[in-house]
Amino acid sequence: MTVDHLDLLKPVKPFSGAAPADPGLRKLRLKTHATIRKVTGDIEDRFHFNTAISAVMELVNAIYQFDIATVRDETALSVFKEAIEAVTILLAPMVPHLAEELWECLGNRESIFKAPWPAHDPAAMVEDSLTIVVQVNGKLRSNILVPVNATDEEIKTRVLADGTLKKWVEGAEIKKVIVVPGKLVNIVVK
Repeated sequence: MTVDHLDLLKPVKPFSGAAPADPGLRKLRLKTHATIRKVTGDIEDRFHFNTAISAVMELVNAIYQFDIATVRDETALSVFKEAIEAVTILLAPMVPHLAEELWECLGNRESIFKAPWPAHDPAAMVEDSLTIVVQVNGKLRSNILVPVNATDEEIKTRVLADGTLKKWVEGAEIKKVIVVPGKLVNIVVK
């Protein structure tokens, strides 16, 4: 992936600054910084290299979901480069030769082992939305995405407007809508 996009990545600096406006970019930055935090803790505190590698693999999967081939925006490219560089540095303790080669391909002159270990940015890890599980009579029927600061009433309104629930609540009497903040909504029908 790194080699395939070298022409786009080499001239770009890794992202730094305020959160990007695009939700996809914010999601990639959140995953990047959550991975940095996880891998740092796994390696420094517990010597759990297997879970560190697993976390990096999850970040790589998130990077693959980001369609960089269609993007020519400077901010998007810099977020992508930040994620690629983070993966490269985080893998260096486990696969030093490969990491060194990728680091050099990215245009870095000094060894990867002279590069500072990345620090996670808490501001990048703030989520602006969350997924709420929706149940009808205790059975999972849907998931909805709501803003983190949504009130119970706003969540109820969104849930009841969800088209995927219509077949389970249509024609039935809704007795109660139970909201468990940040987790789930259960619609009790008769």
